[in-house]
Amino acid sequence: MPRREGLGGRVGRGARLAGTGVRSAAGLAAAKARQLTGGDADPEEFHRVTAEILVDVLGEMKGAAMKLGQLLSFVDVDLPPDVRSIYHDALASLRDSAPPMDPALIEQVVAEEFGAPARAIFAEWHREPIAAASIGQVHAARLDDGREVVVKVQYPGVAEAVRADLRNAEAFSPLARIISPHLEVEPLVEELRERVGDELNYEREANYQRAFANRYDGHPFVHVPEVVADMCRGRVLVTERVRGRSFNDIADRGTDEERQRFGEIIFRYAFGTIERFRLFNGDPHPGNYLYEDDGRVAFLDYGSVKMFSRERFQHMQRMNRTVKQGDPDEVVRRLREAGFLPPGVEVDAELMYEWWQLYMRPVLAEQPFTFTPEFATEVIRSTTDPRSKYLKVLRPLNLPPDYLLLNRIHFGINSVLGRLRAANDWRQIRAEYVEDAPPATPLGEQDRKWWDTREPVYDPPA
Repeated sequence: MPRREGLGGRVGRGARLAGTGVRSAAGLAAAKARQLTGGDADPEEFHRVTAEILVDVLGEMKGAAMKLGQLLSFVDVDLPPDVRSIYHDALASLRDSAPPMDPALIEQVVAEEFGAPARAIFAEWHREPIAAASIGQVHAARLDDGREVVVKVQYPGVAEAVRADLRNAEAFSPLARIISPHLEVEPLVEELRERVGDELNYEREANYQRAFANRYDGHPFVHVPEVVADMCRGRVLVTERVRGRSFNDIADRGTDEERQRFGEIIFRYAFGTIERFRLFNGDPHPGNYLYEDDGRVAFLDYGSVKMFSRERFQHMQRMNRTVKQGDPDEVVRRLREAGFLPPGVEVDAELMYEWWQLYMRPVLAEQPFTFTPEFATEVIRSTTDPRSKYLKVLRPLNLPPDYLLLNRIHFGINSVLGRLRAANDWRQIRAEYVEDAPPATPLGEQDRKWWDTREPVYDPPA
């Protein structure tokens, strides 16, 4: 298998190119978007040009390209079937070109962080990685006390490369404003920088993971791997090793009982954590879930975590209640109150309400509701397809930065549960957390019984 060269030697060149290459590509994208969003636009041509521009820009943005390669892992599900292959073919080179890095370069990072070679730090160290992450790779190891661990090591130079790319993110402001004229780009870019900065700092990720682990320690079906805190550094993260079946294995070869259990646990973990703690992990990637032999699900990777302010959380709750009550004018008022709709901008309340009904269909529709790939595609298509009738009310919206990762959670969970074809009374499950309703399922009964024995955990992630 070919080895990846170190990023450090390419950082300077990448940073120099970023200022010209990214801005030139962004300018081209804006020009093309003006052509393709006006008049009788050819949707297939729109997506073809967009995919080509993405590849050109990401080809310059070496560090960010690796991260975005993971974010685009849902592309097969989240795009309309008639244009899906356009993106799949264009982005294949970016998604598939992630060979493992030379072990000597990875071990150099470990030595720089600890002041000693890996074989002196760990009782056992496996040079061949067991997984490749977006900005690092994962190695198996054993501690002196016998514990098996996994060690995530950041690629050398990747932090500098990604930060160089993000310094030029404002170059896409003209394109963003064509797509969404009232979008406040600068706060979103700043939020993106903060979240990516979190992902580049493994000590911060360790703190996030410990916050989740503290809340779910001993839970009957949620397992957050323990962090070995004194072994973590800025570019090295050490956690307990967890073994289990992959998401793809369960989705493709699991029994229906396994798929349904998997899906319900993922749903409960994602939305239960938000409702209980105003806290969520913003990376609903299938590679971050393992189905353990005892029926628990292990949730991995805490680089992208967000905690809502109490005010933002209350806005979100009021919005959800309003959609459920069925008053289109009140939905628009709540959107304005939460910062989605700028002052003086008017939209069709009925059409806006119709879109929110689509967005929240899993908990509004007749129950039980079955997640499907087709539903996941329908939701994404409603926001991205130039032919979507909903763009008339979505384009005028702003996106407050706090909601950037929340959208990723919703779209990602739709896709993940769609792969599993998870079916349940999601409305009642959600009501357990929102309204303190009685448990809707046997898993809900286990969950409620366990939480009733717990002292509240208030510690925010550091």
